[in-house]
Amino acid sequence: MFSVGSLIVYSGTGVCRVESVGPPPFDPHCKTEYYTLTPLRGSGTIYVPVNSKVFMRPILSRQAAQELVCRIPEIQQAQVGNLDYRMLAQRYRSFLDSHSCEDLVQLIKTVYTKSKTSTQHGKKPSKVDQDFQKRAEFLLHDELSAALDIPFDQVGEYITQQIEQFKQTS
Repeated sequence: MFSVGSLIVYSGTGVCRVESVGPPPFDPHCKTEYYTLTPLRGSGTIYVPVNSKVFMRPILSRQAAQELVCRIPEIQQAQVGNLDYRMLAQRYRSFLDSHSCEDLVQLIKTVYTKSKTSTQHGKKPSKVDQDFQKRAEFLLHDELSAALDIPFDQVGEYITQQIEQFKQTS
């Protein structure tokens, strides 16, 4: 059970703060306890039963986030071959559905490399590639921003700086 104030990854929404645990405001007599969640990015409130099967986990610790960033150069891109759009989307979705930051990095690297190759051949990256890369970057940056306590819009620059520092010391 998550405590009030905890930051968690909630399903495909991203990082949310647990605002309260108890009966939902829309049914104060409800016997089921609910988490009241507020996404860090975006608006709205999410009410989810404590015993829900929807994916929820604590965000990475600061140390785990720093270690992940240092491992980014080592994370290999996935082999997606010549999959049709439906199969490609299904493969990409599996990376998102794992809720693993390492899988998000792998997806981002895969699409980035694929898009770079397409551009070199005078082709525009596919909508599937663009959409999944954008979603993976949002989820990864959202969690790293919270775990490292840095502004969301500075995560990309932070990753680049850390990788450059790591290369210089290796």
